[in-house]
Amino acid sequence: MYIGKQPVVGNFQVCDAISVVNGQAAYTMQVSSTNVNPESANHMLVSLNGVLQKPGSSFTISGATLTFASNLATGDVIDFVMLLGNVLDLGVPSDATVTNAKLAQDIISGETELTDAPASTDEILISDAGTLKRIDVADLGSSPNFEAYLSANQSISDATLTKVAFNTERFDSDSAYDNSSNYRFTVPSGKAGKYFVYSNVQVTSSADSLASGYIMIKKNGSEYMRNAFNPENSSMGYLTPTIAATMDLSATDYIEIFGLASLASGSPSFGTGTQSTFFGAYRLLT
Repeated sequence: MYIGKQPVVGNFQVCDAISVVNGQAAYTMQVSSTNVNPESANHMLVSLNGVLQKPGSSFTISGATLTFASNLATGDVIDFVMLLGNVLDLGVPSDATVTNAKLAQDIISGETELTDAPASTDEILISDAGTLKRIDVADLGSSPNFEAYLSANQSISDATLTKVAFNTERFDSDSAYDNSSNYRFTVPSGKAGKYFVYSNVQVTSSADSLASGYIMIKKNGSEYMRNAFNPENSSMGYLTPTIAATMDLSATDYIEIFGLASLASGSPSFGTGTQSTFFGAYRLLT
């Protein structure tokens, strides 16, 4: 942005021939019969009678008017007036004249190849409605993701919906799962999207008398989905129902798993084991 007249960059021009008028010092400068305004007297070459003139003392300019220090006389010859434009700027380079070696190292040129898998904090460029922006590689993948399991049998009451306390984490990319008190996954800030949520819960009976039951996904404390079971006979000691859902989740939404078992007799529990009672989720790349 410029205050005043924007400089002409590298615009070298030779003015039209100027005829000397006896007793006149001021002359109008034109290129192709159009008035031109040089940057300053220092941006000009003026030859009078075969001698280059010193800007500022031998001549001055004001707009398109060139004024010599003294009146010219018949016989004087203005050999040429050349306008240099703004010679301090490089102007616009010609096509294919700027190489990678001439660019600063923070210019993205694609000259250097990435030889390893990108780290989650590496950045790539993406066009957001025509505007180039940086984005972390992690934001394009399935992060956040987690999986937790139940490390010991969890006693529950008969025919009572109970939260499953998955207390041991296999992995938790964003530390978004609480495995010590709430036993819930909470969507981190900036990580809204579609999530694949899954769980497997082993429901057991001490007297091999499972009658019915279900497991349930809750979103923000409300039922989202359930998977019920009803054995053909009441002499089964355990069942391992599975539930899965693809869910639209916003930041701060939380997900929990609940279960219920109705028995003919005995005491129910959620069974332990990394392969039988687990809960996980990951964001989908859509």
